[in-house]
Amino acid sequence: MNDLDLNRFSRKYSFVAKLGAAVLYSVMVAVALNFFWHPGHIYSSGITGFAQIINTVTSRYMPFTIPTEVMYFALNVPLFILAWVKIGKEFTGYTIFTVFMSSVMMKFIQPTHISLDPILCAIFGAAVNGMGTGLALKNGISTGGLDILGIVVRKKTGMNYGKFNIIVNMVIVIFAGFLFDWSRALYTALNIFINGRMIDAIYTQHHKLQVMIVTEHPTAIIDGIQSKMHRGITILHDAEGAYGHVEKTVLLTIIDTYDLYDIRMTVQDCDPYAFMSVTEVQRIYGRFREQEIV
Repeated sequence: MNDLDLNRFSRKYSFVAKLGAAVLYSVMVAVALNFFWHPGHIYSSGITGFAQIINTVTSRYMPFTIPTEVMYFALNVPLFILAWVKIGKEFTGYTIFTVFMSSVMMKFIQPTHISLDPILCAIFGAAVNGMGTGLALKNGISTGGLDILGIVVRKKTGMNYGKFNIIVNMVIVIFAGFLFDWSRALYTALNIFINGRMIDAIYTQHHKLQVMIVTEHPTAIIDGIQSKMHRGITILHDAEGAYGHVEKTVLLTIIDTYDLYDIRMTVQDCDPYAFMSVTEVQRIYGRFREQEIV
């Protein structure tokens, strides 16, 4: 297989993976909404939660009812424009497809009969939706709504996606308390927290790690890392081991969580006796190569 064929295969695989993730998310959010959140009178996070609030308000206080799936799509339209301008056309195209499929699935995936404890509704609804959202983000697509704002905020400030979700969605908790009761507000808060934790557990690309390597064979390790990951590396010369008093070199680099396995294998192959330390990074300032969103 030549480079052109490999590039075509990669693009085709990425396209299929993204469409599959979009469909899977749309099914999972529909299950979370119709099987758990609606029966338990619990609100979701983000645009889905606001759509639920509008559905509740119109059904109670208006002569008409706006379905959640219709409001969900309508509220996303301004964010499609934001994504088109700020993030990219291809990214926006996948987002529109994902939101459209989610609206369709919300309409047609309905339980015949379900009655669960509200705490179970909060836990299982959050787990199902968080898993679907995390898988979608992991495959490079957005599920619409606050995902778009979350990506922009993460790129600007470094705040991870789950924490952003929790902060923004406190207003939904307040609405849940006023529209139902404050026990439902508590369940909604639990739902939002679990949803954010589940997303963070699956979508780990935004987690950055600092790797320090102490080695006697720096050139081989540097070549191996840069050929696979294209990461910048800082080289500290003239280090000395306290035990053997052997001259060593210290290498420092910042990687995505996804890169950790590759860098471990590279170091192990080049220098089995190298010392390697990994710590989580909270903030990065200066030049760092993020994965591009197109």
